Parts: sequence; structure tokens; C-alpha cells
Amino acid sequence: MSYAKPKARPSPDGGADIALERAARLFAELDPMSADPPGVTRASFGPVEDAAHAMILREARALGLETRTDAIGNLYVTLPGEDRDAPVLMTGSHLDSVPHGGNYDGAAGVIAGLVLLERLLAGPRPPCDVTLMAIRAEEMIWFPEHYLGSRAAFGILPPDAPDRVMRSDTGRSLADHMTDAGFDPQVIRDSVPQLAAHRIGAFVEVHIEQGPVLVEAQCPVGIVTAIRGNIRHRFCRIEGQTTHAGGVPRRSRRDAVLAGAELAQAMEAYWTEAEAKGDDMVLTLGEFSTDPGLHGITKVPGLLTFTLDVRSQDDTVLNLFERWVQQQAREIGERRDVRIDLGPYTQAAAAPMDASLRRGLMAAARDCGITACDLPSGGGHDCATFSSLGIPSAMLFIRNENGSHNPDEHTEFADFASACDVLTRWAQDRLFPIT
Repeated sequence: MSYAKPKARPSPDGGADIALERAARLFAELDPMSADPPGVTRASFGPVEDAAHAMILREARALGLETRTDAIGNLYVTLPGEDRDAPVLMTGSHLDSVPHGGNYDGAAGVIAGLVLLERLLAGPRPPCDVTLMAIRAEEMIWFPEHYLGSRAAFGILPPDAPDRVMRSDTGRSLADHMTDAGFDPQVIRDSVPQLAAHRIGAFVEVHIEQGPVLVEAQCPVGIVTAIRGNIRHRFCRIEGQTTHAGGVPRRSRRDAVLAGAELAQAMEAYWTEAEAKGDDMVLTLGEFSTDPGLHGITKVPGLLTFTLDVRSQDDTVLNLFERWVQQQAREIGERRDVRIDLGPYTQAAAAPMDASLRRGLMAAARDCGITACDLPSGGGHDCATFSSLGIPSAMLFIRNENGSHNPDEHTEFADFASACDVLTRWAQDRLFPIT
């Protein structure tokens, strides 16, 4: 069925100011609520994440929107459409944060979704439901499971997760924290879905960029091409022999640090070659250390531990690297007479964004007079869960200075407003197409 576009669209002046004023007030309220100097902390299934969800729930009710909280704790805010059985247009993001992070990471997408709903309230009733989802527990630093809240919502989180997965700061289980927050871990154990993929027509997540691409390109917003998949080794070890720093010649040493340095250099050379071939890839050794209680300035280190995170838009690139690095570990270990064990790893598949949605978002940006550019998402996002289930999915990035996951994160409110304008224009084009 075709629908006529409303004559007046919300814009940064007039009625839209009310929605943006609400957004500014919510960011200002969220910051001190989450304050944990030098940044903000909203731990997954913790009291501050609960308070953030309560804040969005309060505002949604004040606007007269429908609300629902599922058994996992995810919050849904809905503007009812003419056909309640039609596939839903959905947006959303998460409200938890990393320890001492920034105020916009995740929350910008939730508040942008609320802006969208408030703007749509000013026009004709949409043909289908439009729903904002405030998602629980996206930040993997708290619980070592990718996209915990969104995967649980679709019933695809491993059934043993509530009892196997422990929160990093407390050592207590996911089940314990969910129960404390008033939610039901049994639905995860029983794989009971809270959302049905076939009921969602499209999902668009607004999020701050977590790198410098948009700042360097002088673009206020970006259209994500794909969410990079990743392979993560959390427990890498190199075991050699701890010996005397002065008494043991080079030929007799089993130096764990030098073996690690050789492996690190080989990985960087591989990365450089991959980029030269045009492959999309980023690689990080996030931890690389000896134990000062065992080693010191007068000892040849016999143990090195490190972490490895490699990401790409192309799963083939990830799998080829994994095979290569395992072979390198064996060869360097044999050559230096050390044991290199990369340990178990987790893998998240790359998630390409829907081409039609990307074109629609770019057209909306042009219509709004807002410069936008294409870029990949280096970080993982809940949008990947939706994409993996065959739901047409896209991401809209907001320019953000100083990176993310740190207290210096800085997003200009004008850029947030630009993203809201693009999201609104895209939604109206989809809901009210010209016939």
C-alpha cells in the first residue's frame, strides 16, 4: 500500500526543537547519574544501567507511547501504527557503558530513537509500528558474550550462559545479576525468544563513531558499510625458561618476551601486507606482559601472557589469519625452544549492512543537506545480531572526537541533531513514500 507524505516534516526548527530539547535534557541527566571519575560507568545489569532504562521509560510514558520490558530487561518503546500486524520499523542501541567511558556511547542511539518517535507523533499515524529498543548488556567487558542482550532477546544466547558467564568486576554469574535486577535467567536457559525476527521489517542503529574517520573527513554522520567480525584470543601464553640475565648466553636462552616480540613483528608484517592487497583488517595486542612477581631486571623472562584481537569486514580474511598465526606460533616456538599457546578464542562473524537501507540513509542525508560518507564499523554492535538473523539492518554513525571507551569521548550536540534529522527523514521516506 502507498501512503502520501505528510506536508510538514519535523526539522531542527519548529516542532522538532521540543524533541531535541528533551534529548539534551536526558544527556544532561544521564551524565551525573553515571558519574564515575574520570568518566561514566553503567555496568551491565547494574543499578546505573537500571536507572538509565527507568529514565527512558519515564520519558516514553510522558509522551504517551506504549512500553514493554521483556524478561531479559530489554525495553521497547512503541508508536502504534495503522496495521499492528505489519513488520515493525525498529531502531535502538544499548545503555550500558564500559568502566570510566563516555556518556554518548550507546545512549546516543537510544535517545535518537526517542527523538524519532516524538517527531513522528507530530505527524500522521504510521502504517506500521515504530519501536525503539533499549538493549541490555552490549559491552562485552562486563560479561564475556557477544551482544548478550540482543542475542538473548532472540533466544539465541547459549543456554548455559546464565550460569557459565561471570561478570568481570564481581565474579558473580549472569543469572545472579539478572535475578537481582528483577529479570528471569530461565528464559535464556530455555531459549525462549522475546522477539521474532520475521516481525521486524528493518532495524537501524544510531551510534557514535569510535574512531577518527568522520572527524578527518569532516562529515557529521557516516553510513556504515559493515560491522567488522572479530577473532579474539584472551588467554595467550608463551612459556620458556626463567634464568639469570647475566649468566646465560643468547644461544641457551628460552626467552618468552623475545619470542613474543618476534610473533608481534610477524603479525604487523602480515597486517601491512594485507592492507597493501586491499584487505580490510585491524589487529591489536591489548595486553602484553610478564609477571613482575616472577620476573625482574636481572631475569630472563620465562612466561609472557598477551591478548590478540583481529577484526575484518571479511570472514575469509579472519579465517586465513587465524590459520597463519597458529602456524607462526608453532614455527617460532620450535625455533626459540618455547611453547606458544594462543589458547581458546571467540569468533563473531562480520555483518554486512543492507544495501537498500544504506542508500536510503544516504539519500536522507542529501535531502537534509548533511554531508555523509561510507565507512566500516570497527567495533561490534547489537545491529550485527539483527543482521545475522536476516533482518534488513543498517547503522548511522555520529562524528565523535577522541575515540570511545574513554572519558575524553566528545560528541557535538549539533552532530547528534544531524543524525536525528537523517534518521527522521529516512523513516518518513520509508513510512510515507511518494506515490
